[in-house]
Amino acid sequence: MTKPPSYAVASSLFLSLAAAVLVSIFGATALAQEPDAAPPVPDEHPPGQWMEIYGHVMTEMGYDFGRIDPDWFDVMRPTKLAASSMEFGKNGQTFAGVRQTRFGVKAGTPTPLGELKTIFEFELFGVGVDAGQTTFRLRHAYGELGHFGAGQTWSPFMDIDVFPNSIEYWGPNGMVFYRNVQVRWMPIQGETRLTFALERPGASADAGPYAERLELQDVSGRFPVPDLSGEFRLAGSRGYVKLSGILRYISWVDLGTDGLDLSGSAIGWGATLSSNVHLWKSNVLKLQVVYGQGIQNYMNDAAVDIGAQNNPGNAVTPVKGVALPVLGIVAFVDLFWHERWSSSLGYSLVRIWNADAQAADAFKMGQYALVNLLFNPTKATMAGVELQWGRRNNFADGWSVNDLKLQFSFRYNFSYQLGGKT
Repeated sequence: MTKPPSYAVASSLFLSLAAAVLVSIFGATALAQEPDAAPPVPDEHPPGQWMEIYGHVMTEMGYDFGRIDPDWFDVMRPTKLAASSMEFGKNGQTFAGVRQTRFGVKAGTPTPLGELKTIFEFELFGVGVDAGQTTFRLRHAYGELGHFGAGQTWSPFMDIDVFPNSIEYWGPNGMVFYRNVQVRWMPIQGETRLTFALERPGASADAGPYAERLELQDVSGRFPVPDLSGEFRLAGSRGYVKLSGILRYISWVDLGTDGLDLSGSAIGWGATLSSNVHLWKSNVLKLQVVYGQGIQNYMNDAAVDIGAQNNPGNAVTPVKGVALPVLGIVAFVDLFWHERWSSSLGYSLVRIWNADAQAADAFKMGQYALVNLLFNPTKATMAGVELQWGRRNNFADGWSVNDLKLQFSFRYNFSYQLGGKT
């Protein structure tokens, strides 16, 4: 009798061993399944879970009748207007861009502690080291569960609902406007709400180094404690009123080797009162006033937080740093002429009380105004024209300058939701 080939014996032993292993692990039914049977398909969207993908593509084109810092060619920022004659060249400049284009994702996930809400959003408007560039810039990276939240989002000190229905990107200069990294507690939520937050200190609304917010030479900022902010918003049938505040500790260390010591510290604080008042039909009046010291980096467009003040009689510290007082005012109205036609018009102001050792061309006051006409041919599209005005006044050299811009914008929105909100 001939013996089977050795490979046949090996194959038989291997198959027997494999079957024994499968039976021992999965039970006898494992071998009875169809070899190509598809695994069970889980629910595509677990109950209560949802995700929304949204954003817009936006193009603007316009003409600047004056001249602004080239890094800020497509916005109206009084702090970036020329501080002296011919600083940015001759007047007159055409501009165009897509930097307001935006993309975001929101999601909700049910948990035993309530719904977990998250948002991740970015746009193409470069600031800081990317000023003037079309590049990715993070706006929101934030999550909240129940009465607690953490991440980067609007500071409780600001009120996003004061922002007018405009197409100019930067917005009213006298408005508190800041997205910051924070941990927040929200004991009251909804249209009426109460919020407290610990926020990242030493940051700038322009996303630049904090040294630019200290008008002192050879100093470095130091922030041993977070900023503390809070808001209380009371809503009613005709709108709401909101009171917000912030408290911060700012210190700086002299890194120079010239024998002088400019180190110091200051307490920054601010309070703001804002409101939306619903007028006839869908028209809305938007108001805000803010006052404080050393809070300029929370403002939408203001200069330094800390200014230099003469300290006569002190040879080691001939000048010292002081928190500069600031006042901001916003007054706008959004008007809806028709379901497809709307306008926004209004005025804003920032006023700084400068310290006596600041440079003569330091920023003292900025004014901002605009009026527009917007057309929405569909809910997802917009075309508009806007006239913008800005003015800068220096501290002590008598210089002031006006700027006027005409801007045309086109926006195309998109949104797609997976799952359903509960």
